[in-house]
Amino acid sequence: MTPAGSTTCGGSTPDGSSTTRAGTGEAAVRPTPTSAWTYFSTAARYALLEHSRNRLALVLVLFYLPLWISLGHVVITSAEVRFLLRATDETITAPGNNLSNISGALNAVTLIVGFMMFSVTFTAGRFDHRLAMAGYPRPQLIAGKLVALLLAAVLTSAYATAVVCLYWHPRQPWLLGLALVTGALTYGGFGVMLGATLRGELAGMLLIIMTSIIDTGLQSPIANPVADNDFIRYLPSYGAMQAAVTAGFRDSFPFPYLLLGPLWFLGAVVVAGIAFHRHTRDRRPAFFG
Repeated sequence: MTPAGSTTCGGSTPDGSSTTRAGTGEAAVRPTPTSAWTYFSTAARYALLEHSRNRLALVLVLFYLPLWISLGHVVITSAEVRFLLRATDETITAPGNNLSNISGALNAVTLIVGFMMFSVTFTAGRFDHRLAMAGYPRPQLIAGKLVALLLAAVLTSAYATAVVCLYWHPRQPWLLGLALVTGALTYGGFGVMLGATLRGELAGMLLIIMTSIIDTGLQSPIANPVADNDFIRYLPSYGAMQAAVTAGFRDSFPFPYLLLGPLWFLGAVVVAGIAFHRHTRDRRPAFFG
């Protein structure tokens, strides 16, 4: 029995319609459930906004990248050097300054994209943790960052390819750009992984810088005369370097080597996802009544 003049407290109806509030007679408005696309698009938009605010990264893209490629072309001799191109199973000879352009472009792209992703992931780490703990879906949050990474990798690699083409004409410019994208994705994944696992910003930046320098330096026949050592094939940007040199001097399409970069990227992202899940899991004790 309910008192006269009052209304019943609202409850769920079988058809899912809105119910009434107790004592008011007003319909209780239910919030519309947020779609997965809305979560994803919001995360991607804010990730891109964070990148646009990273002024140092923008300066590196606009000035450091063309400077590094230009110095490699001007300073390095144009004398022919040997390069073991495993992608076509041959040893080629190519102008040293052109090979330097390729290794310099790859080094610059990996450094910049790796730095961008580490900076954004590390800076927004605490806020992302709070979002996840408040109920924001982790898959959409991570996917938004990965879309921002892909866009940054594509734009930076396209710019680097255009700068290289100012000095000489690779046989397959589009393949050169694609090879640079795979290298950028590799180090972008490293940046996300380090940003999710490390607690010191300086340590992450140093790891990205030193790894990229060692990686591309050991593969350059100019910096390393024995760049045909078997150990080289285990370096993160090995596939990107092989594909980029193929794009510069051959007409073949080294599909298996283009897959190596995405494999490194997936491995790094899996580690980052596991770390993010562990940091944001609910640690409150469970009570059973």
